Amino acid sequence: MHTAKHMNTPMMSTLKFSASESESFENLKLYKSMVGVLQYPTITCPDLSYAINRVSQFMHHPTILHWKAVKRILRYLKNTVDKGLVFNKSTDFRLLGFADADWGGDVDDRKSISGYYVFMGCNLNVWKSNKQSKVSRSSTEAEY
Repeated sequence: MHTAKHMNTPMMSTLKFSASESESFENLKLYKSMVGVLQYPTITCPDLSYAINRVSQFMHHPTILHWKAVKRILRYLKNTVDKGLVFNKSTDFRLLGFADADWGGDVDDRKSISGYYVFMGCNLNVWKSNKQSKVSRSSTEAEY
């Protein structure tokens, strides 16, 4: 990884994963161990939550494209080794939240993926990204 080119984002925003999009990745143990290790940086790097959530969904049957996505996350981490959550002293106690969902974003089961961030003042306190348990019939239902 020392000679790997760094990336500015952990995942391409237009990438849609599928369980059957390319040939299987043969080294299942390597894939599981790498994705498992990548769970730890999400504690201090919320920008990784979505990307790692997506590659984690294919632990049972990864493909070559999923493995390439894992390698892209590693190259992104190489570029952001000196970054993380910083909590600044502040007298601003306003809560500010952002939420979004992609309607039917999963190609295989058409379930939406949603996420949110909550700031107190200028400090990020809570974040989450997950696949919804039911299929939404509209974009409004997905975001609700």
